[in-house]
Amino acid sequence: MSRLNIPLDVLTSRMNFGSRFEGLRSQSITSRFANLRPISEFLDFKRISKPANFTEVQSRINYNLGYFSSNYAVVFVMLSIYSLITNLVLLFVIILVIGGMYGIGKLQGNDLEIGTFRATTSQLYTALLVVAIPLGFIASPFGTVLWLIGASGVTILGHAAFLDKPIESAFSEEAV
Repeated sequence: MSRLNIPLDVLTSRMNFGSRFEGLRSQSITSRFANLRPISEFLDFKRISKPANFTEVQSRINYNLGYFSSNYAVVFVMLSIYSLITNLVLLFVIILVIGGMYGIGKLQGNDLEIGTFRATTSQLYTALLVVAIPLGFIASPFGTVLWLIGASGVTILGHAAFLDKPIESAFSEEAV
């Protein structure tokens, strides 16, 4: 049976996702957040207006996604933290799995011995899996991820679409 190959560059070339995310891989976190725009510029209510047509929406989104990209990353992180705080079971499962993996890794392949009880690392990983999977389904991580995608999409794209470009950029486009 042959595998189905989907050329992602054909799907993403229209929205220019390839070049938009190229720089993210080579940047460190400090350099990524070095170009945070001031909150007064990010939340400038004087520049909020309804776009006239879809072409203007596209133009605003393209400009604002590049200009406020670090601010939008902070918004996404804040929404992620909010989603974990409001879903404490998911937060517990994440801490349990990370802590369990860290604790089992600290054994460095040796067996865990508590009194007369002895467990191999394979048994410990299995026990962690048996506990984490049902708790993970109860915590509904897929619902949380879908909420996070929807909330960040509406927030970020809504901000980018309704925030007008600065006057300086409008004059630079007309001169071309």
